Amino acid sequence: MGSPTSLAVATIFVALVMLYESNAQLNATFYGDTCPNASTIVRNAVQQALQSDSRIGASLIRLHFHDCFVNGCDASILLDRGGSITQSEKDAAPNTNSTRGFDVVDNIKAALERRRDSLTANQGGANTSIPSPVEGLSNIASKFSAVGLDTNDLVALSGAHTFGRAQCRVFVGRLYNFNGTGNPDPTINSSYLTTLQQTCPQNGDGTVLANLDPTTPDSFDNSYFTNLQNNQGLLQSDQELFSTTGASTVSIVNSFSSNQTAFFERFAQSMINMGNISPLTGTNGEIRSDCKKVNGG
Repeated sequence: MGSPTSLAVATIFVALVMLYESNAQLNATFYGDTCPNASTIVRNAVQQALQSDSRIGASLIRLHFHDCFVNGCDASILLDRGGSITQSEKDAAPNTNSTRGFDVVDNIKAALERRRDSLTANQGGANTSIPSPVEGLSNIASKFSAVGLDTNDLVALSGAHTFGRAQCRVFVGRLYNFNGTGNPDPTINSSYLTTLQQTCPQNGDGTVLANLDPTTPDSFDNSYFTNLQNNQGLLQSDQELFSTTGASTVSIVNSFSSNQTAFFERFAQSMINMGNISPLTGTNGEIRSDCKKVNGG
């Protein structure tokens, strides 16, 4: 029996996999005849990966997020550079040396052969469309809106930072020279700031990892939202959900902090909403025989 976190993550990916296409329509029973054990295959693959890598759940969610925000959920992020792919999304600024979990996706894809994937990659789109951890809330909300996701989706999906890690280079600017002021971000809790500065000294190793959730770093729960209320959001994009004066996100953070079930239910729905961003249906795209390259390329 897996941990509650592993079961939660596995269940999320089962729900997403079961939403692929049939006759140009999304169909929750698409694999019912061709692969009736699809849900078990996906759940087992994710749980097995979690046994050896506590970060993989967060990494897989991030991988899905970074794929769907660029031309929709078309597996374009899986393509390596080579052949007809002159630029890979893996080499885009938000992805290089940070996206991971490709081997788990490869294992799942090997068992589920009828998903349609893109014929191209869009590195430029990855550089501009994926929300950045150092962007302001209004810019991030605009990027969510551009793909049909609302404020509830924004806050719920940000809750994926209830587990996982981030490299110091992603947030170190908040600790010493926020927005060129020469001072730390004033929204960071003072004791939390001290802890982060010890983990990420100025001009130190930018690849050192810090927990996105300092309280329950490996559990999928609602502590992330309590952290925001305590000014303990690791990324600027996290803390702005609660610290931006007058933002509609504040009440949602408060709701999820006080009601974990509400967060779980909304997170599951928002993951499905994101999974429905421009999927390839009908005869669009192709069924890749290798996740990393287009057929014949």
